[in-house]
Amino acid sequence: MEKKTFVTKEQLEKMIAQYPTPFHLYDEKGIRENAKRLQEAFAWNKGYREYFAVKATPNPYILQLLKECGCGTDCSSATELMLSDGVGLSGHEIMFSSNDTPEGEFKQANDLGAIINLDDITHIACVEKELGYIPETISCRYNPGGIFEISNGIMDNPGDAKYGMTTEQMFEAFRILKEKGAKEFGIHAFLVSNTVTNDYYPMLAKVLFEVAVRLKEETGVHIGFINLSGGIGVAYHPDQEPNDIMRIGEGVRKVYEEILVPAGMGDVAIYTELGRFMLAPYGCLVSKVIHEKHTHKEYVGVDACAVNLMRPAMYGAYHHITVMGKENMPCDHKYDVVGSLCENNDKFAVDRLLPEIAIGDLLVIHDTGAHGFSMGYNYNGKLRSAELLLREDGTVQLIRRAETPQDYFATLDGCEMMKKYMTTHG
Repeated sequence: MEKKTFVTKEQLEKMIAQYPTPFHLYDEKGIRENAKRLQEAFAWNKGYREYFAVKATPNPYILQLLKECGCGTDCSSATELMLSDGVGLSGHEIMFSSNDTPEGEFKQANDLGAIINLDDITHIACVEKELGYIPETISCRYNPGGIFEISNGIMDNPGDAKYGMTTEQMFEAFRILKEKGAKEFGIHAFLVSNTVTNDYYPMLAKVLFEVAVRLKEETGVHIGFINLSGGIGVAYHPDQEPNDIMRIGEGVRKVYEEILVPAGMGDVAIYTELGRFMLAPYGCLVSKVIHEKHTHKEYVGVDACAVNLMRPAMYGAYHHITVMGKENMPCDHKYDVVGSLCENNDKFAVDRLLPEIAIGDLLVIHDTGAHGFSMGYNYNGKLRSAELLLREDGTVQLIRRAETPQDYFATLDGCEMMKKYMTTHG
């Protein structure tokens, strides 16, 4: 499958005249269409809601766009709660799914009316201590342990994950929470990351639905929702077949009708908590070639680096690269595409076959709309890039400006040396 860009070279050249590279660019049209498809895939479930994983792309303009598409947010920190509050989300439009939760954050979530999703049985006492009571609606995160397998093999090892409660703990937690006043219960699980298969969600749903029936029968609680969390991935490689969200939704519906409906649980709402699936294909990192090096290998040096996109350096992750204007030229040159960090893993591609590249060429690094900008950092004193939104009408909006040296030094409040320097050179 050919991977195409959602932006043209001509559009990028106009952007660059105002906003220097590197920058992350997002596609409003693609985001809206994808959110609509997701809603259609789960329209069979009356209470369905997508809680976008804020950690994937924590930008209020993106959150507002998704809010307009009917999405809520899933938050894992105080600042993500603030972002959700800032775009006008409140109450059960927000899910708070943290782990090793710092003191005070349960109260912050509760003050917004968010649904609190407990990662551990010991957090029951933490919530009660912070709030003075247990909320009437509450959720627990489940980890069945062991190996998670589907028809085409092993997917992951939940037993090694730090998240969630054991089966025994789930039953104990539900009994304790019920005794302490909880009335509406939810179940949540995240067992596998970035699956490119239509089988994962239906298999996960089967596991959760069966546990839900047992929990209802053995504890007498009312389960109001089951959150399938994230895990639906995207086709980073051009030869991968993308997930079919309509097939996935239909697969979950079948399991729902086989397990929950006969148990008298046909009113259970289905929630999802997708980040990568919602945004990754609808964002890209735009960078310019600034150097070339001919030593033991052929290197192409760009003005972006791992601080702009750390997934290749951190995981060895593949991100497709398009050389703008050379899409139809043969990929007959082998390059390492590198950034300028003092780290040898600062490479966007290793031994990648691409068209012949020249200094000044624009590269589009695909699928960076989730876990791209959000994982940025300031190693080597590098500054985070801007974020731009390509609107449906073709206009471009700056939704986060690039950092400046003033931003980098801003937290050195008491440092007279840097104050003096910035006054002189700022």
